[in-house]
Amino acid sequence: MVKSYLKFDHSKTFGDIYSTASNALWVADQSSTNTTNSSSAGKAIVGANEDVLCWDIKKGEVLGRWSESNNSAQVTNVCQSQIDADVFAVGYDDGRIRIWDSRTGTVIVTFNGHKSAVTHLRFHDSGVRLASGSRDTNIILWDLIAEVGLFRLKGHKDQITSLNFLQKPLDLQDRTANGATNGRDDGLGFLISTSKDALVKLWDLSTQFCIETHIAQSNGECWSLGLSPDYSGCITAGNDGELRVWSIDSTRLESASSDRSDNVLRNRGSFYRHGKDRTIGVLFHPQRDLVAFHGSEKAVELWRIRSEGEISKILARKKKRRRERVTTDENGNAHMEVDDKPDDVSTALVTEVFVPYVIVRTGGKVRSMDWAGGKAGKSISILLGTTTNQLEVYSVVHMEKKSKREEQPEYSRTFSVDMPGHRTDIRCLSLSSDDRMIVSASHGSLKIWNIRTQSCIRTLDCGYALCAAFLPGDKVVVIGTRDGTLEIFDIASSTLLETMKAHDRDIWSLQVHPDGKSLVTGSADKSAKFWEFRVVQEEVLGTTRKIAKLTLVPTRTLKVTEDILAIRFSPDARLLAVSTLDSTVKVFFIDTLKLFLTLYGHKLPVLAMDISYDSKLIVTSSADKNLRIWGLDFGDCHKALFAHQDSIMSVAFVPNNNEGNGHHFFSASKDKTIKYYDGDKFEQIQRLIGHHGEIWAMAIAHSGEFLVSASHDKSIRVWQQTDEQIFLEEEREKELEELYENTLLTSLEQDDQSAAGDDQAVAAGKQTVETLMAGEKIAEALELGMEDLELMREHQRAKSFNSKAAIPSRHTVFLANNDIPASAYVLKIFQRIPSASLQDALLVLSFSQLPALFTFLSLWASEGRNVSLTCRILFFVLNTHQRQLVSSRLMRPLLEDVRRNLRVILQAQKAEMGFNLAGLKMAGRRVAQIGENEYVDHDMINARVTTEVKKRAFVNVA
Repeated sequence: MVKSYLKFDHSKTFGDIYSTASNALWVADQSSTNTTNSSSAGKAIVGANEDVLCWDIKKGEVLGRWSESNNSAQVTNVCQSQIDADVFAVGYDDGRIRIWDSRTGTVIVTFNGHKSAVTHLRFHDSGVRLASGSRDTNIILWDLIAEVGLFRLKGHKDQITSLNFLQKPLDLQDRTANGATNGRDDGLGFLISTSKDALVKLWDLSTQFCIETHIAQSNGECWSLGLSPDYSGCITAGNDGELRVWSIDSTRLESASSDRSDNVLRNRGSFYRHGKDRTIGVLFHPQRDLVAFHGSEKAVELWRIRSEGEISKILARKKKRRRERVTTDENGNAHMEVDDKPDDVSTALVTEVFVPYVIVRTGGKVRSMDWAGGKAGKSISILLGTTTNQLEVYSVVHMEKKSKREEQPEYSRTFSVDMPGHRTDIRCLSLSSDDRMIVSASHGSLKIWNIRTQSCIRTLDCGYALCAAFLPGDKVVVIGTRDGTLEIFDIASSTLLETMKAHDRDIWSLQVHPDGKSLVTGSADKSAKFWEFRVVQEEVLGTTRKIAKLTLVPTRTLKVTEDILAIRFSPDARLLAVSTLDSTVKVFFIDTLKLFLTLYGHKLPVLAMDISYDSKLIVTSSADKNLRIWGLDFGDCHKALFAHQDSIMSVAFVPNNNEGNGHHFFSASKDKTIKYYDGDKFEQIQRLIGHHGEIWAMAIAHSGEFLVSASHDKSIRVWQQTDEQIFLEEEREKELEELYENTLLTSLEQDDQSAAGDDQAVAAGKQTVETLMAGEKIAEALELGMEDLELMREHQRAKSFNSKAAIPSRHTVFLANNDIPASAYVLKIFQRIPSASLQDALLVLSFSQLPALFTFLSLWASEGRNVSLTCRILFFVLNTHQRQLVSSRLMRPLLEDVRRNLRVILQAQKAEMGFNLAGLKMAGRRVAQIGENEYVDHDMINARVTTEVKKRAFVNVA
């Protein structure tokens, strides 16, 4: 009988606040926008591994988590729409873009066009288009209404670092107060893009060509571009703190597609900020004359933009100095320089326009920043996402321009979101005996979590923790640190009970004895020490009272010849396994500390090991990427498994034998995966994928129902055992299918170099497994539909000769769908395909299948079924197969039928829309005649009241 296993699935994720792969976005709290004296600090929308988190900045609570069940890719960019504040575009590591509705936390549409991670997103001011840049060096423009990719811009040679839309001058004049246009869209406008190839390009989206290319930086890559709110200029940033200023001649955008002698982008000069690393962020303030720069250091620099009046005074001062300068000629006569040129602000140097304002020192290295809402006229707030898994909000006091030069504006950290996560990587995990609490320790902090609610119960300061364990009773936690000390913490009082110098070097491992009365520690000082738990009476300072205190008393010491990396008791308390730096594992008797077995075989040191519940098997994991299963009776190696693609950091048996899983074990590696093995059959049961960084620690529940893992991505994940059964043969088949799909997609993603040259646009499609399957479903539906149409035609011919002809038996697919017509069934298949994937699915169809498709298009047009979808399919097929359709005689009558039927239904819809518009206009005129107006302009009424109301006058009566 084939053995089945219970499947483990990812159930919970906590501990991650902000992922460095994404950016941080500040959003005003919609519930408090109407109140003037609101105490809300706003919300932060950030990427946290594969999810998007919405944080309440003031309370430090998660307001929402946007997650997709079938998504495992990491979030790389988040962008908010300027028109609808509840619409967000989120880019992912696999090249997908999802449009989210923040009110419901659901996906509106999913775009899939990039071949690698999305690096930048930008909404058009009209809110109906989205530009995306990726590491695949391509830019794609998406239509959010039609849910399709319009075109792909190719020209850059490295990943895209910034995208910004530019509008024509007429559009700039019609811009409303909230930054949006007045509802019309005369064209696609222009797009400025930068890349790591040190180039800045200006694209005309109407012609889909690059009209200008400039070298953005002089010393390497271009990492960011900041566009001024009035579209008059921009700043590009690169290495060594270099910042280059560009002016944008908006009056020349109208003639951008024609021959021009002058460029729209003109270099105004360069200046350098204080930090000398690469500048990865440039952001203009939307209302004030400030611009912020930040690199990868612990600081954000705010620079002020001088006004035209200040610049004019500086130029006048320089002109006065030139006039006072005295020069001598060849004869020794003194002459005074005369400069009659008028002062022109546009000729000022960029160093005279941009001046340092303040440097904000942060708690961690800055990864992303955004302007946050501050009190009007009093302060400026900035939201920072740091590499230490935290969010910070700093408030900078606004100073007037007349303040003294030597005075620096004051700033302070007003809010921070740091409690729900660690600042550094979690190095060890340990579960309580009842599996309700888990302790996680890192460099500098120790946290106690509630597994059920994923909330942080306690946060304590500690040293550089390498190992941790709950002591019996689950009220005390002991950790071993890198400096060789043992730190004992009381959970209830959140206090450090004692710090003991246990070893001279790193304590790599510790474990509590199975009897619960002692523990053992293994250190890099080549010794293992046994510690006994004792309760001593300690005097309270200043009093004669004594209190009970738990302490550790050393009892025995085991000396070995190499550094100890891992140590483990057997569950029967008979043996002690010690892993040393010489790639061997030594097994000692606990009572006598005599050597029992020496396990040879690993090529690199054993980093972790565990012993099964019955003390018969020991599994060791090494830096050589191998797992070895040994028998503890004779020390023979049962099996050596090449398990992972990197060092295996943790391994653990299921600590019980429920349903015969006593010899099942898990291994966690730096290759970001966890694997589930059967120690008796030596086969892999399941592979758990979800982490986006190296997995440092793992712990299995005493009940065996779940396991917990911690990774470099700052997240703690819980993997829960389910009731779903899995079979090894099915798992192997799934892995082969995944391998085949990956190789198939790789072959489909090969670029066609002859399709377009440099700086040109091509189609924005991308073939995926989903689109291939959708195309196959369309082909199958067309084939079934044509067979059914022919069957019904034969029935009609037979019925013309014999009115009592029997109804033929149709395909079971139509009978299962309530005996619907073939045209309705095929249309149903098309409607099930997501709109964003429809065009790629149609590309799967061969030209020989187009007659069937045009047959159904004609039927849909004649029956009036979903005219918009019919037109969309028709236009795309005509554009794709235009040459073949023109040269084919077979397709001419089909095209004529489609044209005739579609024209009739479109004329009917046009007449219906015209009738409705005329009715609305008539209703509007009637409402105007009656004098009723449902919409009230409060601004006009207030202005009318202020002009008509007269002041009360006091009259003296004599």
